[in-house]
Amino acid sequence: MKVNTGCRMDEQSLKPGDRDFVGALAAGLEVLQVFGVEYPRMTLSEVAVRANMDRAKARRFVLTLHALGFVKRVGRQFELTPKVLQLGYAYQASNQYRAVIEQYLGEITAELGESSSLGVLDGKDVVYVVRSSARHRLMAITLSVGTRLPAVYTSMGRVLLGQLPDKELDSFLDSVELKPSAPNAIKTKGPLKEEVLKARLQGFAIVDQELDSGLRSVAVPVYTSSNVLLGALNISTNAARVDMDTLMTVYLPRLQDVAARVKLTTQ
Repeated sequence: MKVNTGCRMDEQSLKPGDRDFVGALAAGLEVLQVFGVEYPRMTLSEVAVRANMDRAKARRFVLTLHALGFVKRVGRQFELTPKVLQLGYAYQASNQYRAVIEQYLGEITAELGESSSLGVLDGKDVVYVVRSSARHRLMAITLSVGTRLPAVYTSMGRVLLGQLPDKELDSFLDSVELKPSAPNAIKTKGPLKEEVLKARLQGFAIVDQELDSGLRSVAVPVYTSSNVLLGALNISTNAARVDMDTLMTVYLPRLQDVAARVKLTTQ
């Protein structure tokens, strides 16, 4: 079975300090990534702090990105320009399944009134690549395409970690740092591994108020017709509104149905 978790951990991948590793390129991309919803516009000093580099180095990278048109100056501050969207266009364009899944997730939201998403594993995080949002918000932050959340505390993350070979999963667990942010969150790696292996065995994962109090979600893996893993599908809901029985008997079968339909219609 072919597996593609979006960005698989690869023991042969370059590491900082390797001869072919281009540190300047890596640092420039890090500077781009410090901008976001919470920090849409920053001074050079703020960029330096967020990127964990000295101000002179941050200044060179920001001014280079400015010269290339990826950031613009607003007084003493800088912000991203629409040109950064070009960096993600190739990814979106190369994944023709996106429109199919977007349609199916929209149907879930219309039917159940809940948000539904497709996520992929990228390092220690799950990245949202398709999203159908309900009108009500379940978290303080706005979830959208490109949002990153810790894989260990999300149902999609645990499903995707369950798809990793044992050696890669152990490597992930050895290196990940657990930062629980809710009372129900798993705090040690032993129980976390048990939950991941449980998700692998049963083919789905449920995370109950571990990422955020009141947030409950269920996720399943989704494959192409060639058994290439596309990512994980989830439905997230409010624990006070939807009980575990409904999650298991209504929401989970609905996700499994969508995963089966995606598999029939994608290559």
